[in-house]
Parts: sequence; C-alpha cells; structure tokens
Amino acid sequence: MQKLTYNAIGLMSGTSLDGLDIAFCRFELMPNQKWEWKLENCQTKPYPEAIKSKLSESINLRGLELHQLDVELGKWIGDSVSDFIAANKLEVDFIASHGHTVFHMPENQLTLQIGNPNFIHAITDHPVISDFRTLDVAKGGQGAPLVPIGDELLFSEYDFCINLGGIANLSYDTHEKKRLAYDICACNILLNSLAKLKGLEYDDKGLIAKSGKIIKSLLAEWDSFSFLKKDFPKSLGIELIEPEILTKIDTNKYKVEDMLATAVEHIASQISKVLISAKTGGKVLLTGGGAFNDFLIERLQSKLDENYEIVVADHKTVNYKEALIFAFLGVLNVRNEWNTLASVTGGHSNSISGQKLGDI
Repeated sequence: MQKLTYNAIGLMSGTSLDGLDIAFCRFELMPNQKWEWKLENCQTKPYPEAIKSKLSESINLRGLELHQLDVELGKWIGDSVSDFIAANKLEVDFIASHGHTVFHMPENQLTLQIGNPNFIHAITDHPVISDFRTLDVAKGGQGAPLVPIGDELLFSEYDFCINLGGIANLSYDTHEKKRLAYDICACNILLNSLAKLKGLEYDDKGLIAKSGKIIKSLLAEWDSFSFLKKDFPKSLGIELIEPEILTKIDTNKYKVEDMLATAVEHIASQISKVLISAKTGGKVLLTGGGAFNDFLIERLQSKLDENYEIVVADHKTVNYKEALIFAFLGVLNVRNEWNTLASVTGGHSNSISGQKLGDI
C-alpha cells in the first residue's frame, strides 16, 4: 500500500542566478484524492561568488571545465542541503533536485542541468531524484515546462498560473480541460541584466523602470523576437535570449531607466497577449521574483480588463513555488505516476520523469 504523506525537499536553481532555493514540503493525499501541501522550512542560499561567476559563463565552458563545475556545484548543493536538514532537525523522505540549466535545446534533443546528484546523495545520505527533463526530450518533447502538473494538482483554484522568473511562463486548462503551458518571454533575465548596469541585483518594486520612458524602437525590436511567433509547445533558454534580447541593450544609445521601462512594457505586453488569447477572463496566480515588481504588475493589469483577477501569491509561495513543485514531481515519481504531461511538452506520451539514487 502506498504512503499518503510525504516529507520532501525540493531544490531549484533558476536562470536568474538568485541562488539555490531549498524548500522542505509536506504533501498529503486526502480521501477525495486531492493533494494538500505546506511549505514548512524554506531558504534561498546565495551562490559563492566563484560558483556564481562560473554559472554565468557555463554555456561557454569547455567539456572538462563544465564537468568540474557539475561536480563543484553538486558538492556545494550537498553541503547546503545537509546544513539545512541539520539546522531544522528535519525528517526527510527524499530530495528532488532540478539542477542548474546550462543549455536547453530540445529541437536538437539536448538539455543539460548540472549540480551532480551523486554528490548530493553521498553528502546528505538521503535519496535523491534528479534529471527531470531528459526523458521527455528523448520522447520528442520540449522537456519543459514541468511545473504545470503541480499547477493542475496543487493550485487548481486558479484559471492561470504565471511564474515571473528568469523566464516568464504560463500554465492553464483549456475549455476542454486539457493542460497547456509554455514559456512566454524573457523576464528577470532581462530586468536584472539592466539593473546590474546601475550596480543593483534587481530593480526594487520596478521603481527605476517606473521613472523611465518607453523607447519605441527598442520595444519594436524586442517584440519582434522570433520565439514569440512560434506555436506552442515551446520553451525558451538563454541561448536564444542572449543574441536576440540581451544584445539589444546599449548604454551608448539609451538610458538604463528607459531600457527598464521598455523591458517592463515588453514583458507585460507579451503576458497580456497570451492571457487574452487563452481565455476571456479568469483568476491569475503570479509567483516568482517578478511578482514583487509592482510596476510590472501595474502595467500588466492595465492591459487586461476587469474579467481578469490578478492574485500575487503569499511571500513564501512567490519565492518557493518552483521548489515546492519539484518536490511534488518527486512524490509523483515515487508513486509511479505521471509527472510530465505530453499535452504541455509535445512529447509523444506522458512520462514518469526523474532518476533515483538511493532507496525511497
């Protein structure tokens, strides 16, 4: 007989390089077959500067250097999680690790997440589930997004779930009750790159962007990004964002605050377009670091009518929803249940994704 309750740690390392999100989560399957969940203990651990620097350049590393970084990151994650478990005196069934994406090229059936799980397993002495993307890519899918199954089973009260992370993505049920999800556009990758030109990690509440003016020519360039014209299923990686979005940043031509204002307008415009094309209204849950950008939320709301209710999740869920859902993907894996939806990724069938290390 399968367990009905699980204590799991989810790990998420995002493209915005904010740090490692660690979330200790409890899940319980209720008699009505709905899942209840709770984010118990959470922490975002900043990367050591040496590792952060290497991660920012990881796409350009040679094979041996990349393998060394994979091991170095795995050891650091293992030590970080081991300290987290000890500090909070946790009883943990398993650890589910997304890893840090170096490149994601599903059209070539390539995806790579580093942070070697063998070292996480060896250091923590806990079972580890990792590599959640490769099986779907092998089945012809995008290997992304993976969060929608969690949106469907844990956040069913919302019509849309939007994560404003390094990349903005959307998840929703169609009128035919089919789950769809896809990446929309660059989000914090772009905003944070611009904020760094001001010596900041991010534009707090979007105040700098709010002080700027929209640059129409730059907005037109960003809005013509080739990825935006693709049909879903589709997923977005830094290898597309760098040449078509980030290379348009030019401090010789534009003020940083004006570029930030333009970036916010671009992101809000692209998100509103996909919402309007999907359904004529609904309850929209926002999570991810961009949910703290008040100006971005303001611009998004201005582009939607009163039929759309925007809800910013509570602080803990905003920050740790992705880590929560990767822990949940681990639960589904352990239960031998689908955790990757072909309707979302374009794979030829659903998958039970993730490789296990240790007995669970």
